Amino acid sequence: MNAQFPFDNTYANLPSHFFYKQKPAPVTKAELIAFNSNLAEELEIKLPNSGLELIFAGQILPEGADPLAQAYAGHQFGYYNPKLGDGRALLLGELDTKSGRYDIQLKGSGTTPYSRNGDGLSWLGPVLREYIVSEAMHHLGISTTRSLAAVGTGDKVLRETVLPGAILTRVAKSHIRVGTFQYFAHNGDIEALETLYKYTKKRHYDDAKSITDFLSRVINAQCDLVTNWLSIGFIHGVMNTDNCSIAGETIDYGPCAFLDKYSASKVFSSIDTHGRYAYSAQADVIVWNMAQLANALLPIVKNNIEVLNEFNELIQKMPSQIRSLWLKKFGKKIGITKSTSEDLKLISGFLNGLASRNEDFTISFRKLIEEPEYFKSVDADWYNAWESRTSDEPDPFSVMASVNPNLIPRNHQIEFAISSALNSNFEPFHRLNVALKLPYEKNSKFSDLELSPTDKEEVVKTFCGT
Repeated sequence: MNAQFPFDNTYANLPSHFFYKQKPAPVTKAELIAFNSNLAEELEIKLPNSGLELIFAGQILPEGADPLAQAYAGHQFGYYNPKLGDGRALLLGELDTKSGRYDIQLKGSGTTPYSRNGDGLSWLGPVLREYIVSEAMHHLGISTTRSLAAVGTGDKVLRETVLPGAILTRVAKSHIRVGTFQYFAHNGDIEALETLYKYTKKRHYDDAKSITDFLSRVINAQCDLVTNWLSIGFIHGVMNTDNCSIAGETIDYGPCAFLDKYSASKVFSSIDTHGRYAYSAQADVIVWNMAQLANALLPIVKNNIEVLNEFNELIQKMPSQIRSLWLKKFGKKIGITKSTSEDLKLISGFLNGLASRNEDFTISFRKLIEEPEYFKSVDADWYNAWESRTSDEPDPFSVMASVNPNLIPRNHQIEFAISSALNSNFEPFHRLNVALKLPYEKNSKFSDLELSPTDKEEVVKTFCGT
């Protein structure tokens, strides 16, 4: 079997205390659930016609693979944990492609020194969830890690009950996190911190002219990412600093979910009892996370007051930077190509109306395109103001159609796909993946996937699955 991954493993060349090298754990019976052939083609991977399940279960390592678990730390719900790391994942290697460098990682591949008494495994549910949502995010046009394959392991995983095991193959621009910088800063390892900074700068922001410029680039990527989440009603669920990618990608789809009925304070994660990562709190959290990155970079700049002031200014400007991006993106959602601060009242009025009427976020924005007269019937003052504001727009409905998805990976449909798969029926899972490749288009074959959940179907809590 000849699987050609043109691996070029630069992270493995960093100092040995950046990671721990080991091979994936054996599995009982690998079975292929899904393989993303389009992504494989983009990554220039050549694979055999058979035996893919063994490759993506880590039982056959492609030539050049050098599996390792990365070390990192992080703030989890505001509390610092000095040693986290890849507790159930192994980086097989990197691909240097025409479109950039990418990590190939196995998730659920067994224990590592960072497993913290866990089993290092994943059950089927989180693997299917991440496959569905990460690929959906990609097709929605939002920066994200991606899913190359999902396999069953034939092993049992003990959580609240006994569940089937599975492994996800994740693709990312890298797995370097805010928590990676925190790990070395907290340990006082300035040499390692400087090595990490130089490596990360070269890999992701090579044209950054200084460490301040580097921080600015990371902040810009994060502000764009989080306002994109808000624009589609996405709630990350665990925006811990160890789940905050320096590359600006959405990473770690644990207790994530999408808004059904609009509520700014909506929380899905079962462990977020105080709403730290609620829908509307995500903007504040990313400011806090970037402040932690700035703090982690401080040992490199030592006591350079000028740089310290530059760091402080970047963080202080973030709220206004986020507000500006939010205004621009939500302006387009109601048909305004170039929104101004005066449009804030109009956008907020639309959202407040959804909240007061207990209406679906995604469906309502589409309804503004397809049935605008509805809003005249429920709020004539808002409708008249909106009609007046968009009257000078060349084609507001085209603008709205380009940014308001018709399909999102709805929570109840994901849960249905998982429960069906637990009964050996993967058809709902595959159907969801096909439908979500064209989220902005109407397709009568998938009209049922547009619907908001019934009260019985509604998902109110999601779980990490580790």
